Amino acid sequence: MRLPLLALLVNGPAHGYELKQALEALLGAAYSRPNVGQIYVTLGRLEKTGLIEGEDVEQSDRPNKRTYRITAAGREAVEAWFEDTTVEPRVRDEFFMKLALASRAGTTSRVALIDRQRRHYLKSMRELSRLAASEDRDNRVAHLLIEGAMLHIRADLAWLERCQEDLG
Repeated sequence: MRLPLLALLVNGPAHGYELKQALEALLGAAYSRPNVGQIYVTLGRLEKTGLIEGEDVEQSDRPNKRTYRITAAGREAVEAWFEDTTVEPRVRDEFFMKLALASRAGTTSRVALIDRQRRHYLKSMRELSRLAASEDRDNRVAHLLIEGAMLHIRADLAWLERCQEDLG
């Protein structure tokens, strides 16, 4: 949550609820909705580390709100984040570890493990399909997120087939 919030603040100052709304509008239902409490906790931490600065803004009819703006150090962190590559290949995947240890532990068969994981992936695929159908057609980012997740699941399903052929 840290770096996405910083990236949003690059465009200008905002308060926590505005940042929550910006994330929701950008990502749609494809991404889990951020908790406003988590956003404010994260903003507090970012402020303590000097990546953002907060300022209380008086409101006559409501409690004061705190608006945040990014600092030079925050901009550097965002630039470094965009420069850095994302996630290594999933060699350290938990399912892979279960599959590797299943025959040794003797508590479940590899085939049962693969079947259970396949059912989980198929359920996730159905949920993503429903989500894609319900998402606003104009929100290209949300649709691309959903499509990317579905492509990953298809690849995972193909890999499970390969595992079952080879190990089953």
